[in-house]
Amino acid sequence: MKRMLTLCCIMLLTFVLAVPAFAAGVVLKLGHIAEPSNPYGMGADHFAKLVAQKSKGEIEVKVFPSSQLGAQKQLIEGCIFGTLDLTLTSTAELGTFQPQMALFDMPFLFKDRKHAYKALDTVGMDLAKALEPKGLKMLGYMENGIRHMTNNVREVKTPADMKGLKMRVMNNKVYIEMMKSLGASPTPMAFSELYSAMQQGTIDGQENPSAHIYTKRFFEVQKYASLTGHAYAPEPLLISMITWKKLTPRQQAVIQEAANEAIVWQRKVSTDEDEDFWNKIRATGKMKVITVNRQLFIDATKDVYKKLAPTVGQANIDRVRALEK
Repeated sequence: MKRMLTLCCIMLLTFVLAVPAFAAGVVLKLGHIAEPSNPYGMGADHFAKLVAQKSKGEIEVKVFPSSQLGAQKQLIEGCIFGTLDLTLTSTAELGTFQPQMALFDMPFLFKDRKHAYKALDTVGMDLAKALEPKGLKMLGYMENGIRHMTNNVREVKTPADMKGLKMRVMNNKVYIEMMKSLGASPTPMAFSELYSAMQQGTIDGQENPSAHIYTKRFFEVQKYASLTGHAYAPEPLLISMITWKKLTPRQQAVIQEAANEAIVWQRKVSTDEDEDFWNKIRATGKMKVITVNRQLFIDATKDVYKKLAPTVGQANIDRVRALEK
């Protein structure tokens, strides 16, 4: 009897070890607004590849780029309600759901990329915990890049040159107040509508990193780019809390591990390709790239901090600045 019981235990253990660690057929949808050739579009694809590898094919992440599943607001809401599993979006758009997340869009907040990464991986992850009761879990921050001004009216070399320009911005208080401080007229608009709005002259200009300016071919409908470097643009990788809670602890670990590795990989790709995109833009001969005195823009936007410190939290600003050292 004891021999039979031992044999049954051995057979049961053998069966358990032979069963895949993940439930079969887990398919997750990830939506974002960038082109696949954009560095964070590439980051999404790399993340999907890592998830497949680490789960041994048991978890599939299907990526839907180029606003196929909607604008950023719709993508975030999809994750909140569980109709979408994952998204790459902006802290600017997240700021409409959790105001303190707009901290990372404040003008000239970071000394450099290294400073940004240090702040996002610490302060950024702490602030993101407040998103979980709202239905969103932060897996980490990829990057969109460093934002610059473009327009179709005149060369912008100083804040005075911004006066009266109708500039598209994300629907975010930081960018609206930033444009007002520079004398421009901020016009909130979905990213998917931006190219046609510039083409038709509905707006004069916009601000984005080099990756979007090139991959979205904004150089075709904008004459001037000014290297203001006025903001760093993180690209949060979010998963729906509804989806997260359905996953087993091991599946969650695989998703998080893949996210961590993909973020490191994507940040390097984004940094490496930034200057390459500018060279490609210059090579088109359609857009003049202008160097500016950034200190003039820094001075002109200082009032944004006075107005929005109560929203993003002065203590949070101080924490980020302390990491610059």
